Amino acid sequence: MVTSGMSDEEKDRPTGAEQIREFMANDPQIEALEISRDERRIRVATIGQVDEEDLKERIEAVLGQVQKDFGKLDSLALDSGDHIHVRDSGKTTILEKDTCETAPKLWHWRKVSWPAEEEDHDEDEWQEMAIFAAVCGVCGLIGYALSFQEHIPSFVPVILYIIAMIAGGWDAAQDTWKLLRKGKLDIHFLMLAVAVGASVVGAWGEGALLLFLFSVSGAMEHFALYRTRREIDSLFKAAPKEATVIDDDGSERRLSVSRIKTGQLVLVKPGDVFPLDATVEQGESAADESTLTGEANPIQKANGDQVFSGTLNLWGVLRTRVLRPASESSMQKIIRLIRNAQDSKAPSQSFTDKFGTGYTWAVLCMTLVMFFVWWQIFKVPPFTSTPESFSALYRSMTLLVVVSPCALVLSIPSAILAAIAWGAKNGILFRGGAAVEKLAQVDLVALDKTGTLTTGNLRVQKIESFPEGHHDRLLAIAASLEENSTHPIAKAILAHADERSISPARVTNFQSLTGMGLRGMTNEGEVLLGRRDLLKNGPLEDLVEGASELGVGYSEVWIIANDIAGRFILKDEVREDSASVLTKLKSAGIRPVMLTGDRPEAALDVARQLSLEESDVHAGLFPEDKVALVQGFGKEGHYVAMVGDGVNDAPSLAAAYVSVAMGGRGSDAALEQSEVVLMNDRIEGFHDAIRLSRKARRIIRQNLIIALGTVVLMLILALGGNLPLTLGVFAHEGSTVIVCLNSLRLLLSSS
Repeated sequence: MVTSGMSDEEKDRPTGAEQIREFMANDPQIEALEISRDERRIRVATIGQVDEEDLKERIEAVLGQVQKDFGKLDSLALDSGDHIHVRDSGKTTILEKDTCETAPKLWHWRKVSWPAEEEDHDEDEWQEMAIFAAVCGVCGLIGYALSFQEHIPSFVPVILYIIAMIAGGWDAAQDTWKLLRKGKLDIHFLMLAVAVGASVVGAWGEGALLLFLFSVSGAMEHFALYRTRREIDSLFKAAPKEATVIDDDGSERRLSVSRIKTGQLVLVKPGDVFPLDATVEQGESAADESTLTGEANPIQKANGDQVFSGTLNLWGVLRTRVLRPASESSMQKIIRLIRNAQDSKAPSQSFTDKFGTGYTWAVLCMTLVMFFVWWQIFKVPPFTSTPESFSALYRSMTLLVVVSPCALVLSIPSAILAAIAWGAKNGILFRGGAAVEKLAQVDLVALDKTGTLTTGNLRVQKIESFPEGHHDRLLAIAASLEENSTHPIAKAILAHADERSISPARVTNFQSLTGMGLRGMTNEGEVLLGRRDLLKNGPLEDLVEGASELGVGYSEVWIIANDIAGRFILKDEVREDSASVLTKLKSAGIRPVMLTGDRPEAALDVARQLSLEESDVHAGLFPEDKVALVQGFGKEGHYVAMVGDGVNDAPSLAAAYVSVAMGGRGSDAALEQSEVVLMNDRIEGFHDAIRLSRKARRIIRQNLIIALGTVVLMLILALGGNLPLTLGVFAHEGSTVIVCLNSLRLLLSSS
């Protein structure tokens, strides 16, 4: 039986605190590490001579990586471990190795830089680029207008054109200089080369126009990226820095969220954001979890329910027991997931990145060759244009413009980032650009039954009482026995009692009968709750034997009290939207298949409710059987998506072309194992993910057609030698702007 969706490597992946402790333990030069949060100061203690610069670089690298993976260093929960002890004063934490009492007197403390936090400059950058583009445009227009005025000296428009080109090419020049220092070239270099070349042949206006349109398209590119990241950032409301902790004596105190430890009790008032992942111990409320799952409806919260950091407590006062520290909360996991997705490139995007430098050199060589071809073979004047013909240099500059791959380079990443952002906003998390592209190819989806097509939660369908008329009494006794159990049947009985406003009876001498059931005492005497086998060999054997047979997919639990007996009949319900989703998938050309370890009868009962063909139902499967089926579908030529809960379906998820996890709320298995996570825990999310992925693929294809089509058409015209530089500039930069706008359309779509 597979009990976890994580590989052994993933299970053993250290936390932030463990990474720091491991680094210290493996470095003989480090004796202690001091982290002062208020002063944002880090110091390291050493003994003897050390290479100070090397030591600082290594420490800063480790702390920087920990901050990137687990959130800000000042919110990281640090605790003791093997051979590393932690002393915490609230404001300062010191981690130190096992040592003798005199050793600290020999320590030499050195200051280490606080790890830099990643900042998002996209808003400032696109606005700055827009300002430069505006300056370029205004100066270019004024220069163009003044060039027709006979009383204006000819050098005045030229000066304005030069100012325009400096403003329009400023950002490109900075990027080009950075790459040149590394011995690399890109399209920014091409644009600057064309602008300089246009100036050399006296086409000042065309040079200014080129850099204006180039700077406008660059500003739009950064604006699209800014909007993408803003959509993602808007998912996460600022988590509180402090929370109210309830101590064992009942007293309350405010404490930094970063210092709250697992197991502590936290008070959350109406309108507050839940500071940490926790379990409700007292109180009732509802939570707005739209920031986490995309689900717009409030989620009811009562005793035993889990609440998630970054979500909003709507109306009740809750006492919650902390499940994990701030650095390991659900919100932090999702933020890391999205950041990694943005950094992970799609296969086609990686291809365009790889050919960029080589393509630039090829374009430069082709331009140089064509300059000599026009000059030496076709006898075109090298630098002087005539009314009948453009010069060889002018033609070369036009050729350089039209074959530059600006739009092509932007066509894929702009659409991929927009898809990731839209998905995150609507409860669909992609682990990278590859997942977006791969999902669009899926033509067969293998779905786990329990927890995917069904809710995974048993529900009481009926209570039978012997004699009749004691249903509420049996429910009250059963609820009292099940209060201390986490079994799915216990949750179903407690939920049913809550729905009917039945208060649990008072039970003492509670006892668990291993593998059979529960026992306790009420004021009426002994009560038993459990399997049918509890009653088979007793005085109620005839009652059990005479009870009606259960239908397919139903479960039962029996209860005996002083003068009554009864049973609860339960069933795992099919999700409301499962049938409609499967119908939509079939319409989209995707074949749905059910894989389950449940009995064939139960699987076929669910399949009938979902209108699934019997041949597409595979029941009684062990994990290895699911893997074999998924691999078999792949060998038949299908692109298989596996949708499961990310726990016992882990092997088949790993075997699928695309792995999709249901119910990502705080599930380590789902977040770590799957390429796509449906945070809203609804199968409808898979259909939405398919539609999003296919729409992104369509937009990528449209972008590529626009980009490549423009290059090919303009290349043919440019080789003819009579294409005006102005038209080439408009075509090249116009296609870049269209590509950006087309990708932005995906981000701004409502569905």
